[in-house]
Amino acid sequence: MRRLVILRPEPGATASLDRARTLGLDAIAMPLFGIHPLAWTPPDRRDFDAVLATSANALRYGGGGLEQFHHLPLYAVGAATADAARDARFNNVVAGSGNVDELLRAIPPKLRLFHPCGRDHRDLNFAPQRIVSVPVYAAEALPVPEGLAAIVDAVVAVHSPRAGRRLAELADAAGIDRSMVWIAAISEAAAVAAGTGWAEVASAAEPNDAALLELAARLCEKPQP
Repeated sequence: MRRLVILRPEPGATASLDRARTLGLDAIAMPLFGIHPLAWTPPDRRDFDAVLATSANALRYGGGGLEQFHHLPLYAVGAATADAARDARFNNVVAGSGNVDELLRAIPPKLRLFHPCGRDHRDLNFAPQRIVSVPVYAAEALPVPEGLAAIVDAVVAVHSPRAGRRLAELADAAGIDRSMVWIAAISEAAAVAAGTGWAEVASAAEPNDAALLELAARLCEKPQP
Protein backbone atom coordinates (compact mmCIF):
# COMPACT_ATOMS: atom_id res chain seq x y z
CA MET A 1 0.00 0.00 0.00
CA ARG A 2 1.25 3.48 -0.86
CA ARG A 3 1.64 6.21 1.74
CA LEU A 4 -0.74 9.18 1.65
CA VAL A 5 0.68 12.71 1.94
CA ILE A 6 -1.75 15.48 2.96
CA LEU A 7 -0.85 19.03 1.92
CA ARG A 8 -3.79 20.79 3.56
CA PRO A 9 -3.12 23.68 6.01
CA GLU A 10 -3.83 23.23 9.71
CA PRO A 11 -6.24 22.65 11.35
CA GLY A 12 -7.65 20.86 8.31
CA ALA A 13 -4.49 18.77 7.89
CA THR A 14 -4.97 17.08 11.26
CA ALA A 15 -8.66 16.46 10.57
CA SER A 16 -7.82 14.82 7.24
CA LEU A 17 -4.98 12.87 8.84
CA ASP A 18 -7.30 11.45 11.49
CA ARG A 19 -9.89 10.52 8.88
CA ALA A 20 -7.26 8.88 6.68
CA ARG A 21 -5.98 6.78 9.56
CA THR A 22 -9.48 5.57 10.38
CA LEU A 23 -9.52 4.26 6.79
CA GLY A 24 -6.40 2.27 7.60
CA LEU A 25 -4.07 4.44 5.54
CA ASP A 26 -0.42 5.16 6.26
CA ALA A 27 -0.75 8.94 6.16
CA ILE A 28 1.40 11.96 7.00
CA ALA A 29 0.67 15.70 6.94
CA MET A 30 2.92 18.06 4.99
CA PRO A 31 1.11 21.46 4.93
CA LEU A 32 2.23 23.79 2.16
CA PHE A 33 0.42 26.86 3.52
CA GLY A 34 -0.18 28.50 6.88
CA ILE A 35 -3.39 30.39 7.70
CA HIS A 36 -3.52 33.72 9.51
CA PRO A 37 -6.26 36.32 10.03
CA LEU A 38 -6.33 39.65 8.20
CA ALA A 39 -7.37 43.02 9.55
CA TRP A 40 -10.72 43.87 7.95
CA THR A 41 -13.60 46.28 8.34
CA PRO A 42 -17.09 44.76 8.35
CA PRO A 43 -19.46 46.28 5.80
CA ASP A 44 -22.82 47.64 6.92
CA ARG A 45 -24.92 44.64 7.93
CA ARG A 46 -28.07 46.40 6.75
CA ASP A 47 -26.87 46.00 3.18
CA PHE A 48 -27.19 42.21 3.26
CA ASP A 49 -29.85 39.52 3.37
CA ALA A 50 -27.58 36.54 4.11
CA VAL A 51 -24.00 35.33 4.49
CA LEU A 52 -22.25 33.15 1.93
CA ALA A 53 -19.55 30.89 3.39
CA THR A 54 -17.29 29.09 0.93
CA SER A 55 -14.45 28.43 3.38
CA ALA A 56 -14.40 27.11 6.93
CA ASN A 57 -11.24 29.16 7.50
CA ALA A 58 -13.15 32.39 6.94
CA LEU A 59 -15.37 31.45 9.87
CA ARG A 60 -12.48 30.26 12.03
CA TYR A 61 -10.33 33.35 11.41
CA GLY A 62 -12.92 36.07 10.74
CA GLY A 63 -12.91 37.15 14.38
CA GLY A 64 -15.32 39.48 16.11
CA GLY A 65 -16.25 41.25 12.91
CA LEU A 66 -18.53 38.35 12.04
CA GLU A 67 -20.68 38.80 15.14
CA GLN A 68 -22.87 41.52 13.65
CA PHE A 69 -23.93 39.07 10.92
CA HIS A 70 -25.04 36.28 13.28
CA HIS A 71 -28.71 37.24 12.86
CA LEU A 72 -28.58 36.56 9.10
CA PRO A 73 -29.10 33.17 7.48
CA LEU A 74 -25.82 31.63 6.35
CA TYR A 75 -25.42 29.51 3.24
CA ALA A 76 -22.43 27.17 3.58
CA VAL A 77 -20.79 25.44 0.63
CA GLY A 78 -20.61 22.08 2.42
CA ALA A 79 -21.00 20.22 5.71
CA ALA A 80 -17.56 21.09 7.11
CA THR A 81 -18.11 24.80 6.44
CA ALA A 82 -21.58 24.55 7.97
CA ASP A 83 -20.07 23.02 11.12
CA ALA A 84 -17.53 25.85 11.29
CA ALA A 85 -20.39 28.36 10.96
CA ARG A 86 -22.23 26.81 13.89
CA ASP A 87 -19.01 26.83 15.91
CA ALA A 88 -18.77 30.55 15.09
CA ARG A 89 -22.28 30.96 16.58
CA PHE A 90 -24.32 31.31 13.40
CA ASN A 91 -27.67 29.70 14.15
CA ASN A 92 -29.54 29.68 10.84
CA VAL A 93 -27.18 27.60 8.68
CA VAL A 94 -28.03 25.96 5.36
CA ALA A 95 -25.45 23.47 4.05
CA GLY A 96 -24.90 22.79 0.37
CA SER A 97 -23.41 19.74 -1.33
CA GLY A 98 -19.85 21.09 -1.45
CA ASN A 99 -20.07 22.81 -4.85
CA VAL A 100 -20.33 26.60 -4.78
CA ASP A 101 -21.91 26.78 -8.24
CA GLU A 102 -24.72 24.45 -7.16
CA LEU A 103 -25.15 26.37 -3.92
CA LEU A 104 -25.53 29.69 -5.71
CA ARG A 105 -28.08 28.18 -8.08
CA ALA A 106 -30.11 27.09 -5.05
CA ILE A 107 -30.04 30.51 -3.37
CA PRO A 108 -32.72 33.06 -4.39
CA PRO A 109 -31.16 35.22 -7.12
CA LYS A 110 -32.14 38.57 -5.64
CA LEU A 111 -30.40 38.07 -2.30
CA ARG A 112 -27.58 40.39 -1.23
CA LEU A 113 -24.79 38.19 0.12
CA PHE A 114 -21.90 39.04 2.42
CA HIS A 115 -19.00 36.71 1.57
CA PRO A 116 -16.14 36.56 4.11
CA CYS A 117 -13.32 34.80 2.29
CA GLY A 118 -9.61 34.28 1.85
CA ARG A 119 -7.28 36.78 0.23
CA ASP A 120 -6.93 34.33 -2.68
CA HIS A 121 -10.49 33.54 -3.64
CA ARG A 122 -12.57 32.77 -6.67
CA ASP A 123 -14.32 35.64 -8.43
CA LEU A 124 -18.09 35.14 -7.98
CA ASN A 125 -19.22 37.97 -10.27
CA PHE A 126 -20.92 35.40 -12.51
CA ALA A 127 -23.61 34.78 -9.86
CA PRO A 128 -27.08 36.34 -10.13
CA GLN A 129 -26.91 37.44 -6.49
CA ARG A 130 -25.14 40.63 -5.45
CA ILE A 131 -22.09 39.31 -3.61
CA VAL A 132 -19.65 41.44 -1.65
CA SER A 133 -16.48 39.44 -0.97
CA VAL A 134 -14.31 40.62 1.93
CA PRO A 135 -10.98 38.86 2.64
CA VAL A 136 -10.68 38.00 6.33
CA TYR A 137 -7.77 35.54 6.24
CA ALA A 138 -4.76 34.66 4.12
CA ALA A 139 -3.01 31.40 3.28
CA GLU A 140 0.72 32.05 3.05
CA ALA A 141 3.12 29.63 1.41
CA LEU A 142 5.35 27.91 3.96
CA PRO A 143 9.04 27.16 3.35
CA VAL A 144 9.86 24.02 1.41
CA PRO A 145 8.86 21.20 3.77
CA GLU A 146 11.52 18.90 5.10
CA GLY A 147 11.10 15.41 3.74
CA LEU A 148 9.49 16.53 0.50
CA ALA A 149 10.94 13.39 -1.08
CA ALA A 150 8.30 11.43 0.86
CA ILE A 151 5.89 12.15 -2.00
CA VAL A 152 7.83 9.72 -4.22
CA ASP A 153 5.91 6.44 -4.57
CA ALA A 154 3.08 8.04 -2.58
CA VAL A 155 -0.42 9.41 -3.15
CA VAL A 156 -0.73 13.15 -2.55
CA ALA A 157 -4.07 14.65 -1.49
CA VAL A 158 -4.53 18.04 -3.18
CA HIS A 159 -7.27 20.08 -1.50
CA SER A 160 -7.17 23.17 -3.74
CA PRO A 161 -5.93 24.46 -7.10
CA ARG A 162 -3.39 26.63 -5.29
CA ALA A 163 -2.00 23.54 -3.51
CA GLY A 164 -1.80 21.74 -6.84
CA ARG A 165 0.26 24.54 -8.39
CA ARG A 166 2.53 24.77 -5.35
CA LEU A 167 3.09 21.01 -5.33
CA ALA A 168 4.11 21.04 -8.99
CA GLU A 169 6.53 23.93 -8.42
CA LEU A 170 8.17 22.28 -5.42
CA ALA A 171 8.44 18.86 -7.05
CA ASP A 172 10.06 20.28 -10.17
CA ALA A 173 12.45 22.47 -8.18
CA ALA A 174 13.53 19.43 -6.15
CA GLY A 175 14.03 17.31 -9.27
CA ILE A 176 11.32 14.84 -8.25
CA ASP A 177 10.10 12.59 -11.04
CA ARG A 178 6.37 13.34 -11.42
CA SER A 179 5.78 9.86 -12.84
CA MET A 180 6.52 8.47 -9.37
CA VAL A 181 3.71 10.43 -7.66
CA TRP A 182 -0.06 9.78 -7.65
CA ILE A 183 -2.43 12.76 -7.28
CA ALA A 184 -5.84 12.65 -5.60
CA ALA A 185 -7.50 16.03 -6.22
CA ILE A 186 -10.56 17.42 -4.50
CA SER A 187 -11.90 18.85 -7.76
CA GLU A 188 -11.23 18.96 -11.46
CA ALA A 189 -9.85 22.48 -11.04
CA ALA A 190 -7.35 21.22 -8.46
CA ALA A 191 -6.37 18.36 -10.75
CA VAL A 192 -5.79 20.70 -13.69
CA ALA A 193 -3.74 23.05 -11.51
CA ALA A 194 -1.40 20.20 -10.55
CA GLY A 195 -0.51 19.74 -14.20
CA THR A 196 0.48 16.64 -16.11
CA GLY A 197 3.18 14.00 -16.03
CA TRP A 198 2.18 12.40 -12.71
CA ALA A 199 1.72 8.64 -12.40
CA GLU A 200 -2.02 9.26 -12.18
CA VAL A 201 -4.27 12.24 -11.53
CA ALA A 202 -7.84 11.62 -10.36
CA SER A 203 -10.59 13.91 -9.06
CA ALA A 204 -12.94 13.16 -6.17
CA ALA A 205 -16.57 12.37 -6.97
CA GLU A 206 -17.63 15.28 -4.76
CA PRO A 207 -15.59 18.34 -3.68
CA ASN A 208 -15.22 17.43 -0.01
CA ASP A 209 -12.62 15.86 2.25
CA ALA A 210 -14.48 12.59 2.75
CA ALA A 211 -14.80 11.94 -0.99
CA LEU A 212 -11.19 12.97 -1.56
CA LEU A 213 -9.90 10.52 1.03
CA GLU A 214 -12.03 7.72 -0.38
CA LEU A 215 -10.38 8.37 -3.73
CA ALA A 216 -6.96 8.54 -2.10
CA ALA A 217 -7.57 5.19 -0.41
CA ARG A 218 -8.30 3.57 -3.77
CA LEU A 219 -5.12 5.01 -5.26
CA CYS A 220 -3.09 3.89 -2.25
CA GLU A 221 -4.34 0.33 -2.72
CA LYS A 222 -4.05 0.29 -6.50
CA PRO A 223 -1.53 -2.30 -7.75
CA GLN A 224 1.65 -1.13 -9.42
CA PRO A 225 1.28 -0.95 -13.21
